[in-house]
Amino acid sequence: MAGSRLSAAHRPLIRLGVAGWPVAHSLSPAMHNAALAAVGIAGWRYQRLPIPPELFDATVPALPGAGFRGINVTIPHKRAALALATHPTPRAAAIGAANTLVFEAGGEIRADNTDAPGLIAALPFSVAGRTALVLGAGGSARAVVWALLDAGAREVRVWNRTPERARELAADLGSAAVDRAEPADLLVNCTSVGLDSSQDAFKPLPLDADDVTSYECVVDLVYRDTETPLVHAARARRVRVVGGRELLVRQGALSFEQFTGEAAPIEIMRRAAGAR
Repeated sequence: MAGSRLSAAHRPLIRLGVAGWPVAHSLSPAMHNAALAAVGIAGWRYQRLPIPPELFDATVPALPGAGFRGINVTIPHKRAALALATHPTPRAAAIGAANTLVFEAGGEIRADNTDAPGLIAALPFSVAGRTALVLGAGGSARAVVWALLDAGAREVRVWNRTPERARELAADLGSAAVDRAEPADLLVNCTSVGLDSSQDAFKPLPLDADDVTSYECVVDLVYRDTETPLVHAARARRVRVVGGRELLVRQGALSFEQFTGEAAPIEIMRRAAGAR
C-alpha cells in the first residue's frame, strides 16, 4: 500500500565510500556525489573512510550493517580488499588486488579492479607492441602491469625501491624487474611520490626531470591540488601526460556503474574531480 511506504525523508540512507589510509585528500566523494545527483539518485551519499591497516579486515564486513552498498579501496588496502571478497572477478583475482567492493545480500562481497580498464581507457595511444616502465609494486602497480600486458604490451618493466617487491610482482604477472629507469614508450608512476608537496620533488624515484624525455607518455597515478613534479616536468618538456585525476575519473566511472547500475556521467565526474 502506498500509505505504508516510507517517505523520502525517512528512507534509510544508502552509503558509498572510499577506504584508505590516508584518505583525506581523496576527490572521490565530490566526483561520485556529483554523479549521483546528475543521474537523479536521491538518498545516496558517498564519503571518505579513513581506516588504518590493522582495522581494515574487521571494519569492512561491518559496513553493510551501517547502510553501505559498496566502497572504493585505495592505498594501502587493495590486496587486503581482494582477500575479503567472496566473489572476485577474474580480473581482480589475476591482478591480486581490488579497488571496488560491492556488498550483496547474505554477507557476500563482490570485488573487481577498475584501475586496470580505467588506465587503458585513459591512454592516448594503444599499448599493443609497446614497452612500459612501471614505478612501484603495490596494488595499483599490479593493476597497471596486468592491464598493460593484457592490452598487448610487448614488455613491461617494474622498478621498486625495494627490489624484492619488484621481483615478486614481475614473477607473479610475467613482467621484468629492473634496478634503474630505462627508456620506454610509456612511464607509469604507481608510487606515492609527489603526493606530499613538502618532499623532494623526485626522491626516491630513479629519475630526474630531464629523464622524462625518454618516454612518449608519462602517467602519474598521484593527484593533488597542484600538478605533481613528474607531471609538471613532462608537460614542460612537451611529453604527453595522463594525470591522476583523469585516472581517478576513469576507474571511478566504472565503479559507479557497478554500485548503481546506471551509466556514469563521465563529463560531470571529470568536472567535479577537476580533471584535464
